[in-house]
Amino acid sequence: MQRRRFMQTALGAAAVAALPTSAALAQAVQTLSRVDGAVEAIGLDGRKLTLEHAALEELRDSLQGRLLLPGHEGYDAARRVVNAGIDKYPALVVQPTGASDVMRAVEFARQRDLLLAVKCGGHSYGGKSTCDGGLQIDLSTLRGTHVDARTRRAHVAGGSLLASLDHEAMAQGLVTTAGTVSHTGVGGLTLGGGFGRLARRFGLALDNVTAVDIVTADGKLVHANAEEHPDLYWGVRGGGGNFGVVTRFEFQLHPMKRTVVGGDLLFPLSQLRDIARFYADYSRQAPDELYLDMMANSPIGKPDGIVGMHVCYSGPEEKAEAVLAPLYKAGKPIRDGIERRDYVAIQQIHDNSDPRNHAQYLKSGFINELPDALVDLIADNFDGFVERGTMLAFQHAGGAISRVPADATAFAQRKAIANMLFFVRWPLAESPEQHVAYIREEWKPFERFTDGWYANEVTNESARVVGGNYQGNYERLVQVKNRYDPGNLFRLNANVQPTA
Repeated sequence: MQRRRFMQTALGAAAVAALPTSAALAQAVQTLSRVDGAVEAIGLDGRKLTLEHAALEELRDSLQGRLLLPGHEGYDAARRVVNAGIDKYPALVVQPTGASDVMRAVEFARQRDLLLAVKCGGHSYGGKSTCDGGLQIDLSTLRGTHVDARTRRAHVAGGSLLASLDHEAMAQGLVTTAGTVSHTGVGGLTLGGGFGRLARRFGLALDNVTAVDIVTADGKLVHANAEEHPDLYWGVRGGGGNFGVVTRFEFQLHPMKRTVVGGDLLFPLSQLRDIARFYADYSRQAPDELYLDMMANSPIGKPDGIVGMHVCYSGPEEKAEAVLAPLYKAGKPIRDGIERRDYVAIQQIHDNSDPRNHAQYLKSGFINELPDALVDLIADNFDGFVERGTMLAFQHAGGAISRVPADATAFAQRKAIANMLFFVRWPLAESPEQHVAYIREEWKPFERFTDGWYANEVTNESARVVGGNYQGNYERLVQVKNRYDPGNLFRLNANVQPTA
């Protein structure tokens, strides 16, 4: 290693110019990833650590991917997440190109008890995919999807975005449940659940996982499926990132026609009570092929707002009119965006809905029913403001999701009919305190209607609250955690705390 480092530093600019292109590129990457000295970091227990210069250089030299430190090109893009209100600074970032790089990064963190975050698409509302002072593994350089049409399987690299899975699978007339925003990371979505426009028809994304390759806390690469490491296979499907870094997913695919019927049907906010009452009734009786969300939205500076329903019907086209006709009787629409669409296109229809120039915070919970009392609470309490944006939304569940036993995977909330979400957004320049306090207070009367919450939306809940959210599956998750991560290296998630 000393000789290798000497050779890297001894080559001058003239020598670089004479090198073949690939070698010159490799040396350029090394130059961009130079280590100028020791780095201060944070340990798992919060104590300050010093990462020595030689150790950082050894880590860099062992990677095919990049090691980024503050000040390096690409560092700021890597540390950022979608929620612009999260602004954290890792001590170092590893961008792996394969499983071996992930193994090396995990080993480096474990040996030093270094705080560790894992980023795929960066959609964690609580900012769990980045950290202050720790090591962030940024999987944006570990992407790719291969579809085997014969076996109806998709093999997806751990850092891939949903758009890749949709694009490659649908090109061969195949699909699987893959969220509602195409730039979401496959890993974050799938490990915690994986709702989407096809979930009522084909189950959650995690219900379609047939195998994973995962780097566990000991730095080893493990293949887990129903026969090999079945306890780990059970745990990753709903246990989030508690057990390691998934470097490859294998998904079951399903035949489906490319054309669906969907879009947004919008009404004035004054019709909120009528639309909510209709949604309470119709969402329960809808066929599995119909995905139907409802939302009330008042953007910053527009207190009038709108109420709407988002539709994706993937069943026989000749039945679409009859299935969707009741929606038009719910109120008087001001805009009708429902039409025949390419499935891959409708998967991207809300890609720009994430407020990149605003900070945001949410409260959420699963509901098993939508009674009149909740409808009235929504109609009487949803408000629009000039100074902040508010949105109350329901993500449709039920159907195939509910027909999987609650203990078949680690995901427990199988009886939910929807995920109820309450968002607040505000300008980045403003302090978050008043806006977060507002939504927490507004959420209190809604919470009594909920039965657990989506683990992918974890923020800073207590260990007791997190444990209770896994419901009857928690003790089994602890056993899996004890076996594969007894030191709780992977803790920036809806954390299952080991007893070992």
